Amino acid sequence: MRTVVFDIETANWFTEVGGNDPAALTIALVGIHDSETGYASFLEPDLPKLWKILENTDILVGWNSDHFDVPLLNKYYPGDLTKIKSLDLMNEIHASLGRRLRLDVVADGTLNAKKIGSGGQSTKWWRDGEVEKVREYCLKDVELTKKIFDYAVANSKVKYKELGKVREVALNTQDWLSQDAKPMTFTMGF
Repeated sequence: MRTVVFDIETANWFTEVGGNDPAALTIALVGIHDSETGYASFLEPDLPKLWKILENTDILVGWNSDHFDVPLLNKYYPGDLTKIKSLDLMNEIHASLGRRLRLDVVADGTLNAKKIGSGGQSTKWWRDGEVEKVREYCLKDVELTKKIFDYAVANSKVKYKELGKVREVALNTQDWLSQDAKPMTFTMGF
C-alpha cells in the first residue's frame, strides 16, 4: 500500500487569527514521507505538486492530523482530502488509552528519540527567514511519526514515557493497512 506520512508547519499562530480553527492559519511548509518516493517538503506555493501524490496514496498518516493538518490542508486543496483514507495516530492512542499524548512523549517511549523543537519555535524560525530550520523540524516530526506508525503496525502497540516510566498502549492495527480504500487516482490538473 502506498502510505504518505505528513506534517504541516504554519506561518502564524492561533492568537493571530482570533480562534482555534486550523483552517484560519497559513501553511508555511508541508513535509511528507511517501512510501514510494521517500521524504519531500513543499512550501505553500509548491502545494499543487503535492496534490497528485496525495490523490494516489492509499492512506494518509499523521499526528493530530484529523483535527489540525487535514482541515488546514483542505483549505488549499481544490477537492476534499477527507475522501482519502487517513489515520491519526494521536486519535488511535486516545481511543485506546482514553487521553491524548504528545508526539514527543510517544517518540521518547517507543523510539528513544525526541523532537528537535516545537511548533511555536518553528513559526518563529519561519518569521526569521530560517526556512531550512523549519524544513528540518517538520521532516523530523514526519520521520518520528513514520517510525511510530511502523512500530505500531509491527507490534500492535506503542510506548510512551511518563513520570520516568515507560508504559505501553495496545492498538488495534489490523485494518490500518487493509485495501478497503482506493486512492483517488485523479488529479485536479496541476
